[in-house]
Amino acid sequence: MTHRLFPALAIAIAFGASPAFSQDTQRLRTDKVEVVVETVAKGLSNPWSLAFLPDNRMLVTERPGRLRIVSADGNLSDPIGGMPRLATRGQGGLLDVALDPNFAGNRLVYLSFAEDRGDGQAGTSVMRGRLDESGKALADTRVIFRQEPAYTGGNHFGSRLVFDRNGNLFVTVGDRFDLRDQAQNPANHLGKVIHIRPEGGPAPDNPFLNREGTRPEIWSIGHRNVQGAALHPSTGELWTAEHGARGGDEINIPRKGRNYGWPVITYGVDYSGVKIGEGTKKAGMEQPVYYWDPSIAPSGMAFYTGDKFPAWRGSILVGALAGKLVSRLETNGDQVTGEERMLRQLGERIRDVRQGPDGYVYLLTDSGNGRILRVKPAD
Repeated sequence: MTHRLFPALAIAIAFGASPAFSQDTQRLRTDKVEVVVETVAKGLSNPWSLAFLPDNRMLVTERPGRLRIVSADGNLSDPIGGMPRLATRGQGGLLDVALDPNFAGNRLVYLSFAEDRGDGQAGTSVMRGRLDESGKALADTRVIFRQEPAYTGGNHFGSRLVFDRNGNLFVTVGDRFDLRDQAQNPANHLGKVIHIRPEGGPAPDNPFLNREGTRPEIWSIGHRNVQGAALHPSTGELWTAEHGARGGDEINIPRKGRNYGWPVITYGVDYSGVKIGEGTKKAGMEQPVYYWDPSIAPSGMAFYTGDKFPAWRGSILVGALAGKLVSRLETNGDQVTGEERMLRQLGERIRDVRQGPDGYVYLLTDSGNGRILRVKPAD
């Protein structure tokens, strides 16, 4: 079922807060539990993504082009060497980071980024490299995917990286904003969910492997700008959070070979207020599982499966940039059944949301002096 959210009808929106303990610790109230939000690390420049190493240290990307290791006590390493050639204009730069499922054995790290292709052209790319034992550099680096075509604009690069249960890699890429009609064209990578092998090349179960005039790396089409993605813990299916224009942010379950409508159907309008496409429904095009109107600008997302917040188990936690909150979506199978808007008191653009190996929730704040925050239940 698709739910439309209006401010007056928002479900279980949490307001109010207790006084802060200190500058770096706040005690906040949510609908289900009182939480403590503490700063783990600060001084990051527009941090974009977070991945936990086996020893519980964190790899963190900064959009201007730095990858760092963050220790448990919040110390930042020097930037790790071996970074690619970046296009850091607009929304571009160093984006997502993911560890190989066999990282403990092969030490492979995957990065998505806006790649400088020369002559002012850029596109979303994915590289992998081996983190050396010192943790100071990526070695044996190579690009395993390049979005085609490249383009001069600086917006809508996506991009999230999620390994499926077979060890293949989902990559979300944007429509590059000015080229939105190309999201319907299977002959390119714009506005698509991509599915590749870890060494590069199309995954063996992709829907367009032998179809003339299509890109074999494509999994699904008709997406605008997907900046949140996670596997469902029970089904193993990919779920995504996608930016709409003015309204129409979506939660989708991108399924093999299906068309998710952008820009033919949408629940949003253009930034000018002009109608986009043909309406909200069309035969052969999928409906979102959930959408927001007005927009919250959803970014990183995670399914909560831990034991520290029993009342949140099974929920999707989605960071919001424009909304400056965390949206907790309650689910039942393939349906979203309710929403709680949490942590608005922080007043922060939330770029990424991760569940840590300790069962706590970790957030990245998107600013020039960005932080890693840890959310714990209050005593």
